[in-house]
Amino acid sequence: MISATIASLNQLIDQSAWAYGNQPAAGFAFKPAMSYGDFHSKIQLVAALLKETGIKKNDRVAILADNSPQWGIAYLGIVRLGAVAVPILPDFAEADVKHILTESGAKLLFTAQRQLEKLYDLKSRKLKAIVTLDDAADPNGLLAPVPFSEFLRQAEALPEKLRNAANNQVKENDLASIIYTSGTSGHSKAVMLSHQNFLSNVRSTLAIFANETIQGWSFLSVLPMSHAYEFTISFLVPLATGCRIIYAGKTPTPTILERICKEEQPTLMCMVPMVMEKIYKKKILPAISGNPLVRTALKLPVIRTKILRKIGRELHKFFGGKLKFIAIGGAPLNIEVERFLAKAGFPYLVGYGLTEASPLVSAGPYRDSTIAVGSAGKPVAGVEVRIANTNPETGLGEIQVKGANVMQGYCDNPKATAETIDQEGWLATGDLGYLDRQGNLFIKGRSKSVIVLSHGENIYPEAIEEKINSYQHVIESLVVEANDRLEAQIYLDYELIDQETRGKSEPQKLRHIEELLASIKREVNAALPQYSQLSRVSERREPFIKTATHKIKRYLYTSAK
Repeated sequence: MISATIASLNQLIDQSAWAYGNQPAAGFAFKPAMSYGDFHSKIQLVAALLKETGIKKNDRVAILADNSPQWGIAYLGIVRLGAVAVPILPDFAEADVKHILTESGAKLLFTAQRQLEKLYDLKSRKLKAIVTLDDAADPNGLLAPVPFSEFLRQAEALPEKLRNAANNQVKENDLASIIYTSGTSGHSKAVMLSHQNFLSNVRSTLAIFANETIQGWSFLSVLPMSHAYEFTISFLVPLATGCRIIYAGKTPTPTILERICKEEQPTLMCMVPMVMEKIYKKKILPAISGNPLVRTALKLPVIRTKILRKIGRELHKFFGGKLKFIAIGGAPLNIEVERFLAKAGFPYLVGYGLTEASPLVSAGPYRDSTIAVGSAGKPVAGVEVRIANTNPETGLGEIQVKGANVMQGYCDNPKATAETIDQEGWLATGDLGYLDRQGNLFIKGRSKSVIVLSHGENIYPEAIEEKINSYQHVIESLVVEANDRLEAQIYLDYELIDQETRGKSEPQKLRHIEELLASIKREVNAALPQYSQLSRVSERREPFIKTATHKIKRYLYTSAK
């Protein structure tokens, strides 16, 4: 656990630099990591030059870039002054980026080459400078970004007395970050998170594996640091405990992920369900369904357990062989995939959270035998969870959260804040679920996505989508209401379909797809009550637009949008 006296992110990194100075802190895969001492000194340099540039307490400084050690240095340099970091998801569209930079009033931007074209014609007059964390110049000559290495050299040239620019007046309730939960201006909410919010969640996370000595663990970082999930769990937690952070440096496809894991042998990593589901469908299911002997053996309980355990050991080797567990969150994990992981003895934890809660609400605890498959674990230490407005027929109600991790509110939006956090401090998540007798939290969908047809029954589309997504040929799906009926749009795995239809004519390929969709509709409907059966299943030819944690932006595809 981190000391109870630590009240800011500044104190956290100061303490870690003192305790773990020569130990590896952060670096890219296949390259030496920067030490804690070097990491800390660069943070001080960034803070010093930001101060000389005119950045002061409560000013906003944005970061728009992919994961790197420089990203973390920039962030901690910003908050060292008491300024506010505005992390922007690197996959946000140009219009969204401009909207956030303008609305937040950012005075300086840390970015990277692939983001520069989003900044042309930016109307924000408050932006004083642009710094490229990857040292890139603008190939079109329309901007004049400062390379990060040059930024550091300018800081090193400052008189020594100016190099420690820490604001000793930074308090636990001071704002550390403003995180935009969506880039679309009509739906964006700017979540205000304080130093205390983050620190409380770090302590809650560490309590999940309270009996483990995690110093020296290696955290593989593959999700965007601009998302609260990755930032808290895979950045602040390892930095607080003397661990090493490994950055993939590129999109972590299964092949690249396997190479990195073989070399770096991570101890822990955060993952969204889509990645694990893809590995399951691409590597596990073919090994099972493609071998008649294995399929037959899996019908025998004793042999089935041995086979699944062997597959689990092979999957563990895929991730380098040193894995303590993978933390899976950000979106629901398909139940069929989780059942496999559990039976195969693969080390994983499913968690639940939201940006407004900094973000972790429930997970684990590690090695707790009462954690139920299909749940999101138990509320973490220091976080209260209650189920409000329970439906007596379904047993489901809104999940509400209370604790030091709950946000200060939505920036410049007191109405939305008051609608989300009540006078007692309970945060309304908008998610529906229930708690079982062991305290496990089950999430069943969003209250806003519940579909009520003319027969009056509540239908939870996520439950139907989970059944559809369990099919090997399905990448993702969306169930919507149309003319008082349910329809499913399905995006298929065309790589798999191409393999199956190689050498066939185009009409034959189309017929193969039609038969697949008809089969999925028939089998899914057989597993559903009459009132929630699908009237139509259609093929979608391109992926759905998703959030950073790969949840479909449902409002874009429904009549409620």
